[in-house]
Amino acid sequence: MFGRAPKKSDNNKYYEILGVAKTATQDDLKKAYRKLAIKNHPDKGGDPEKFKEIAQAYDVLSDPEKREIYDQYGEDALKEGMDRSGGHDPFDIFQSFFGGSAFGGGGSSRGRRQRRGEDVVHSLKVSLEDLYNGTSKKLSLSRNVLCTKCKGVGSKSGASMKCSGCQGKGMKVTIRQLGPMIQQMQHPCNECKGTGEKINDKDRCPQCKGQKVVQEKKVLEVVVDKGMQNGQKITFPGEADEAPDTITGDIVCILQQKEHPKFKRKGDDLFVEHTLTLTEALCGFQFVLTHLDNRQLMIKSQPGEVIKPDQFKGINDEGMPLYQSSFMRGKLYIHFTVDFPDALTPELCKNLEAVLPQKPKTQATDMELDECEETTLHDVNIEEEMRRKQQQQAQEAYEEDDDDMHGGAQRVQCAQQ
Repeated sequence: MFGRAPKKSDNNKYYEILGVAKTATQDDLKKAYRKLAIKNHPDKGGDPEKFKEIAQAYDVLSDPEKREIYDQYGEDALKEGMDRSGGHDPFDIFQSFFGGSAFGGGGSSRGRRQRRGEDVVHSLKVSLEDLYNGTSKKLSLSRNVLCTKCKGVGSKSGASMKCSGCQGKGMKVTIRQLGPMIQQMQHPCNECKGTGEKINDKDRCPQCKGQKVVQEKKVLEVVVDKGMQNGQKITFPGEADEAPDTITGDIVCILQQKEHPKFKRKGDDLFVEHTLTLTEALCGFQFVLTHLDNRQLMIKSQPGEVIKPDQFKGINDEGMPLYQSSFMRGKLYIHFTVDFPDALTPELCKNLEAVLPQKPKTQATDMELDECEETTLHDVNIEEEMRRKQQQQAQEAYEEDDDDMHGGAQRVQCAQQ
């Protein structure tokens, strides 16, 4: 994080809370914290807010990097970094310091909280046929599991030491001053690789080499039910990477439907495009449609029915199965387009006029028709023409504004003379 060097604020408060001098050593801090933490622990009737202040003071002063920032800039300089990381739980600090209960007997009523591991997300491509008929897919993956030999401890003896580089926190704060700016960064400790502890080389587990986890190959069967949607999630609880003191996350498969060359899906309905010739549109049609389950559907018009361009027809119960109610289905819609011929011969025009309804007669007299002017129709791309006109109008408006601006300037000069 970059920012201006903060103004110096109170850098005595934490020392006063622990009752130590600014020259206190790490041993002095530990002794002071031990005494105050036991005395003010909520399980012994202490004030929770006081207990929290003691833990916060010790958390800062026991960390060399944080203490240096605090001594130089005060409490305010640490607030942003602590807000970003969420701070440290005072009960976690207490338990890590004492390594368990400090009271004998039942100990603290609040145990170390387990964090939840991250979910692992996989995209699974499926066809529209898969979503219509239902299917099963195999998902091969590699994940971390707790070492069975050391039970996730990492050592043969089960012992480990708190990392001295980060004081067991797993994270270190680095600060650099660049003129009036400071750069403050939080990063995993490189000595313990963010674990907060170290294991003696001779005591490392021979199976996991002290890593506490090993790689495992696994194959999951992903069942795609009929009617599932694009983007729908299929979750496998607790199948993600395992880690010590961590609730294992989930593996989440997200369905991604591949585009179909014929059918389009909208919710529980299916749409298909079909082009008719002019003869079929006027005189009737019949064709076979192969459905997503390979059934052959006979699609035909009613006798004497005329299909108009851009018309839709629907068929009930031939759409997508409804998810978890696959015996119910949506609709299948057919969108018709009509392929008109580019031109007709004069002879064909006469034949059509003989069988088609008569053309409407003009109400104008022969004299009025003689006075009419002849016109010629030509093909146009209306979208392109409208776009060109808009560009022309915008250019004319710009030139008009430019003329007004220069004319106004000349009028001002005349007034000044």
